[in-house]
Amino acid sequence: MAHDIDVTVAAVIELDGRFLLVEEKCAGRLVLNQPAGHLEHGESLLAAVAREALEETGHRFTATHVVGFYLWRAESGTTFLRVAFCGTAEAPSGPTTLDDGIVGVHWLSREQILKRSAQLRSPTVLRCLDDYLAGRRYPLDCLVYLEPAALALTQAAHG
Repeated sequence: MAHDIDVTVAAVIELDGRFLLVEEKCAGRLVLNQPAGHLEHGESLLAAVAREALEETGHRFTATHVVGFYLWRAESGTTFLRVAFCGTAEAPSGPTTLDDGIVGVHWLSREQILKRSAQLRSPTVLRCLDDYLAGRRYPLDCLVYLEPAALALTQAAHG
């Protein structure tokens, strides 16, 4: 039996011990999350995380490393595969229009985030942050993109 898995990306952005989080409306409540969102059809993971960070915070994000891959099943039954990145971010130079549902952008320390842990969108938010703080970094070349023709060749070779 096949099940869909939602692929999402997240940006762990730190400045002087504080982390950039978005406060957003989700299922009728306000939650905190890293700048994050769904991978769109035909989009690379790196393009997705840069787009999501820009749309949700106005910051131009450049991924430098993968922090980790997180598989999580929500109470709703939906399974998410989150790919978290860390990198550099350039603050907006002027007013920005943020994605619908975003009500605020906050720079919070880990301690401040812990105090608001009931507000976290999912357990992956704190886990990504803690993995980042533990120094987990994987090179971006651990991501491999196979074009449809290359994928067909790989399947034929193993088929």
